[in-house]
Amino acid sequence: MKKMIVIEGLDGSGKATQAKLLAKSLQERGIKVREVSFPDYDSPSSALVKMYLKGEFGAKPGDVNAFAASAFYAVDRFASYKKNWQAAYAEGVIIADRYTTSNAIHQCSKLEPEKWDAYLDWLFDFEYEKLGIPKPDMVIYLRVDPEISQKLMSTRYEGHEEKKDIHEKDMDYLRRCQSAAGYCAQRLGWKVVECSAEGRMRSIESIQDDIRRLVDALL
Repeated sequence: MKKMIVIEGLDGSGKATQAKLLAKSLQERGIKVREVSFPDYDSPSSALVKMYLKGEFGAKPGDVNAFAASAFYAVDRFASYKKNWQAAYAEGVIIADRYTTSNAIHQCSKLEPEKWDAYLDWLFDFEYEKLGIPKPDMVIYLRVDPEISQKLMSTRYEGHEEKKDIHEKDMDYLRRCQSAAGYCAQRLGWKVVECSAEGRMRSIESIQDDIRRLVDALL
């Protein structure tokens, strides 16, 4: 079995938790699974990403254009693939917490909607064709309203708002990302899991149940 499943979503949507639960579920069924997460902050390949998110190139996400920022993240993914999980991809299931699809969401938000299609065509050609990293078999987008995800992130940082990166602290940016994600999901056939209802998050277990049903249909 050779599959790649991406868990995508805005900051605070629970991607890491859901990716780990899915990996555990598949492993318990005897399926070879490798978890990967992006950016790979433990690798030197993420140096430009960390500089960008800390605001060293500008205090606002838009201070670095969509194409330059895309390259920061893409090179980190290429390094991770070549060094860490190329062999695992050839013989099992890769579950990624974020991927090229994060560039689609976050960098489209910096562009006018009429430029999104051209950017997406460039992005996927750059990462999947030019760099040669794998194309996902399924992308599952965890949809959460930014207002809810902001509350969750504030809890994560124990009220220390200064710990948020330039993406996490910019609500207008996050709303643009949500709009871009909705467009990408529709155009690219991503599976959407609604993670909030009536102004609050659904339970972790109920979200995981939805994810497993989607993955079972793929596998």
